[in-house]
Amino acid sequence: MSYSSYSPHHPQVQGQLHAARPARPQSAAAVSRHVQTATHDYTLTHHGRQVRIGPVAFWIVVGTLVVMGTWSIATGTYFAFRDNVLSRLIGRQAEMRFAYEDRIAELRAQVDRITSRQLLDQEQFEQKLSALLKRQAMLEQRTMTLTGDVVTTGSIKPARHAPAPEAPAPKPKLRSSSLSADSITFMAPPDQLQWRDAAPGNSRVLERAKAGGLEGVLARVTLSLDKVEKRQANVLTDMETHVESKATRMRTVLNDLGVNLGKASIRGIGGPLVPVKPPHQGASDFERQLYRISVAKAQADRFAQALVMVPVRKPLTGEIDFSSTFGVRMDPFLRRPAMHTGLDMRGDSGEPVHATANGKVTIAGREGGYGNMVEIDHGNGFTTRFGHMSAIDVKVGQTVRIGQVVGKIGSTGRSTGSHLHYETRINDEAVDPQKFLKAGLRLGNI
Repeated sequence: MSYSSYSPHHPQVQGQLHAARPARPQSAAAVSRHVQTATHDYTLTHHGRQVRIGPVAFWIVVGTLVVMGTWSIATGTYFAFRDNVLSRLIGRQAEMRFAYEDRIAELRAQVDRITSRQLLDQEQFEQKLSALLKRQAMLEQRTMTLTGDVVTTGSIKPARHAPAPEAPAPKPKLRSSSLSADSITFMAPPDQLQWRDAAPGNSRVLERAKAGGLEGVLARVTLSLDKVEKRQANVLTDMETHVESKATRMRTVLNDLGVNLGKASIRGIGGPLVPVKPPHQGASDFERQLYRISVAKAQADRFAQALVMVPVRKPLTGEIDFSSTFGVRMDPFLRRPAMHTGLDMRGDSGEPVHATANGKVTIAGREGGYGNMVEIDHGNGFTTRFGHMSAIDVKVGQTVRIGQVVGKIGSTGRSTGSHLHYETRINDEAVDPQKFLKAGLRLGNI
């Protein structure tokens, strides 16, 4: 099948037009219209057959053929390059997926790092908190050891301060010229323990304490515990100083009085032997200092137990007015030199007389020039005598304690007036009682 289009001015078309003319004659106007119409038509010839179509139908057919051809080319091209397009699309999608997967993996890694850091920070915080709790428990245990009282440490409650030491009362003066500068009133030495506020540790911890957050809280608690520990160390140091000073004073007094602690007998003491273990090599300073305090306190207790058997206390209360001292004096009856074996202390008749040390009564009755006399054996060779009393309040064989009333002041026996004759003897030899009374002043209220 073939298609042809012819121009009306083409020679062949003109020949065909002449051949197609009818045999009958036509007018000139008709022939002119027929030729004008024929010039706008298209004739398709196929195997001697002709088809005449108008220009509109012709261009519709041509347009249809062009569209179909374009569509065929596009379809062929699509099918020819479809695999490449699909491959590119799949590759693009794969690249995007891989990019998203990489981004997700990176975010997961960041989350893991943040989680690990948080876990590590939490673990470190828990470790620090656990260390602070252990330290607080240790300080509370130390406080219980030092004071016997449960005290909450750290920043919860303020530290307690010991009351300021009271001013010592004025000491009474003796009217005797030999003891005018001394006092017979026993006063405790000013060994009061004082709490001291410790300064902050280091500037770095102080800076962290000023900051906020958990680190600031931990730093503030650490500073508070440092202050408590410092105060405890100061208290322990003061306690050690006090106990050692007390033990030293008592040891010195006992040595000056000639008391042999190795031969001194202490009644009512005993028990199984349990050796004390010294602190181990890795012990803390607190434990070592506490051990030293315990040893010093044990020595002080031993000295104190020995001192209760030594007559270093006053036989009378209040101020003491000596009418006669120990040594050579003019006898009040014979008016010639004589040995006075004790101290004469003025007092009102009936005023109570007290034991100056623990002991056992060996004499309680009338004894020549002593009048009504009481003699007490304190052990270790020490005895005391109380003469010229108006009344006796103890019996022979009775055990007396320090400060117990043994009689009343009087003027019995070889006496010129109401007073107390007080003697101190070592191995039945009279010694000056002032030596023991002055030793009592040095001891204080032990």
